[in-house]
Amino acid sequence: MESTTAQKLEALMKLQIIDSKLGEIRQIRGDLPEEVRDLEDEIAGYETRINKFSSELAQFEEDIINNKNGIKEAEKLIKKYQEQQMNVRNNREYDAISKEIELQQLEIQVSEKRIKEIHFKIDKKKDEVAATEQILVERRKDLDSKKSELQLIIDESEDEENKLMQDREKQSKQIEERLLRSYTKLKSNYTNGLAVVSVKRGACGGCFNIVPPQRQADIRDKKKIIVCEHCGRIFCDVEDVIVQEKVKK
Repeated sequence: MESTTAQKLEALMKLQIIDSKLGEIRQIRGDLPEEVRDLEDEIAGYETRINKFSSELAQFEEDIINNKNGIKEAEKLIKKYQEQQMNVRNNREYDAISKEIELQQLEIQVSEKRIKEIHFKIDKKKDEVAATEQILVERRKDLDSKKSELQLIIDESEDEENKLMQDREKQSKQIEERLLRSYTKLKSNYTNGLAVVSVKRGACGGCFNIVPPQRQADIRDKKKIIVCEHCGRIFCDVEDVIVQEKVKK
């Protein structure tokens, strides 16, 4: 049997009440979930940076070894050329070997300079690693603190939230799919999550714009689904204001 418009509006209002309660629970958590995610991303960034530093340090060490090997090779060549100088036949050969020796000596000087520069880079990089590790320690402490705080809040409201989620699932099944899609889209448009509202004191309970009397009468009749012409929220009913008469003394 197809539901009447009044029944559809009532089902929507019940779903809105459940969602509003869920919203209140999640609001208590505030920005903590986002802060936890941000800290986790920040920590991952620092860990990646430290891994990169470690790779750079390993490459520096390899460069030092290569330069030292180059020095050893140059020293061997110098020794070989010096022995050859002892057996030269003329000045031209002697000068040629002398130039080769000078070139190898220059190569040694260049390699030694490179080694000094690499050691300087290593010291600087180790300082960066130490500073980053110190920040990482602090951020991990912050994360542990935020996680503990968030978990405490979750533990306090977990049972209520689970029950509300079950109620929400049941209630959602009472609403036709097309109407549920419209409700979900509307709810996501507003930070307070209000998609279904009442007319209060002659105004929309969502955007507070005035609702004309004739429109209020149509909303009361509940013969069709009426939305606010300003914000698009669904009207479920009109709350009548009871005016209390002043007691004459």
